[in-house]
Amino acid sequence: MTAFTDGVVAIIITIMVLELKLPQGAHLSDLAPVLPSILTYLLSFIYIGIYWNNHHHMLQLATSVTGPILWANLHLLFWLSLIPFATAWVGGNHFAPLPVSLYGGLLIMAAIAYTILMTLLVNHEGPDSALARAMGRDIKGKLSLAIYAAGVALAFVQAFASIALYVLVAMIWFIPDRRVERALQAP
Repeated sequence: MTAFTDGVVAIIITIMVLELKLPQGAHLSDLAPVLPSILTYLLSFIYIGIYWNNHHHMLQLATSVTGPILWANLHLLFWLSLIPFATAWVGGNHFAPLPVSLYGGLLIMAAIAYTILMTLLVNHEGPDSALARAMGRDIKGKLSLAIYAAGVALAFVQAFASIALYVLVAMIWFIPDRRVERALQAP
């Protein structure tokens, strides 16, 4: 499951970078028209990296997987695979409200899919497992969903404030989950 996820994530990142358009000129000022695309790519790259990193950490604590867990992983990958589309739409339309809202909607769906995967893994491993202890009550995950929802709604009022909320969630998750790090180091 880890190797398959690694391959899909690599393809997602490749698709995103291939969507970037070259500036029309060789001067620094020629970057201005493509700057929204570059910034959206950067945010999306960070998000894909966060999911990849946390996915790896979570699976390090799992001892085995089941069919439903494999489907839950595929569900997560489905939503992540749509991020290049949303990235291109947001960047290509200079942070217009509808693309920014859709981007947030995809982030919500990916977060829900990750939560489903985590829940299935925890249930499979058992309530006393290292994974269950590491995941805990998942307050960060629940807070992230609330911030995403606010960002989706705010996109139609102030798209840049919405993007700021998406950046905030990325900042919350940028450092790998310390609960998992502690569980991996425990005897």
